[in-house]
Amino acid sequence: MIIPLQQSDIDTDTQESKVDIMALIVQKFGGTSVADTQRIRNVANRALKTHAQGNDVVVILSAMAGVTDHLIGLANEATKTPDRRELDVLLATGEQTTAALLAMMLKGMGTKAQSLLGHQAEVVTDCEYGNARILEIGTNRIKRLLADRNIVVVAGFQGVDIKGNITTLGRGGSDTSAVAIAAALNADICEIYTDVDGIYTADPNICPRARKIKEISYDEMLNMASLGAKVLQIRSVGVAKKYNIPVHVRSSFSQEEGTMVVQEDSVMEQLVVSGVTHDLDQARITLKKVPDQPGIAAKIFSPIAESGILVDMIIQNTRAAGQTDLTFTVPRADYNRAMETQKKLAEKIGAEEVFGDPNIAKVSVIGVGMKNHSGVASLMFNALSRENINIIMISTSEIRISCIIEEKYTELAVRVLHTAFGLDKED
Repeated sequence: MIIPLQQSDIDTDTQESKVDIMALIVQKFGGTSVADTQRIRNVANRALKTHAQGNDVVVILSAMAGVTDHLIGLANEATKTPDRRELDVLLATGEQTTAALLAMMLKGMGTKAQSLLGHQAEVVTDCEYGNARILEIGTNRIKRLLADRNIVVVAGFQGVDIKGNITTLGRGGSDTSAVAIAAALNADICEIYTDVDGIYTADPNICPRARKIKEISYDEMLNMASLGAKVLQIRSVGVAKKYNIPVHVRSSFSQEEGTMVVQEDSVMEQLVVSGVTHDLDQARITLKKVPDQPGIAAKIFSPIAESGILVDMIIQNTRAAGQTDLTFTVPRADYNRAMETQKKLAEKIGAEEVFGDPNIAKVSVIGVGMKNHSGVASLMFNALSRENINIIMISTSEIRISCIIEEKYTELAVRVLHTAFGLDKED
């Protein structure tokens, strides 16, 4: 939860006029955007241009592409089990480097600028090293620098816990840093610069007819982020929705407009499905002939939870004679650990067999228009059936339908569903 120093909400009625006159703009640049000094200079030029138009500018930076993985590798060379606190201290140096370099360049270009690390920007988090959550952001220092016409450069991905220890926010955490700081400052917009030019109706790498989406709702983006789309960290979208921060996802390498992530409107509801996603990070586990009695599900999933393994989809099929089959999915990286816990458990609870499959994928269709249109599930299932793609599991929500299928059919399924829901069309 974000608790801004100033709790005022964005005034949506005056937002447009504020942007026309002078805006407070938060710009976040990902690892590929700051991969070397030349690209950092491009970031400096972009920030300068925005600043020269009379806007207040706060820039949030990730580490250079590949640096975080390199630092993790060094930690693993130092010890097989790096201390989580010290690992966060190490990883935070990646963003510290890019923030300092950008501030140096801006000053060298004759512009006032100052870099701030997470603790200097008063990004206060809980004590969960490696995946900390922001509790509070103090804005006094940033506001003083902005009032003096500085471009403020903040190291993303990091904060400080209540004990004064450096913490990091998890993979993609700079997105959350940017949106959270935008919320705390009551910014007019948060621009997320990356190596893609927006959010697409499907992954363009496997679906040639995928199109860039001009606007998408927070809820649609939340679902897309959780179901395989890698453009925005899901926590950042949740913060943007809570504080009504417009997020503009765009490319660092062009001047083209990208995709706006905003509140849902009536126009969005007219389109039944906005996008198709896929997720290859899936594995399936089934317990066969489990005793069908109260408390059995708790016994099955408690060891999974204690191991820190996330469970996604769950299906239970009741058999005769007081037995049931229970199937669930976990991240593929956790498949072996989850199988071990379930095999040990099966004998204790009287299950006949435990088996699984790590070679599955999840394909999903997402759209706020599903709330007002019938027949979406039927259309999806028929489209997959025509290509002889078997559906192993199904999960639904108000604006999303997900199917587990064999991994080898993933690309075909995405293209088929993209066409079936009319997303191939330019208009």
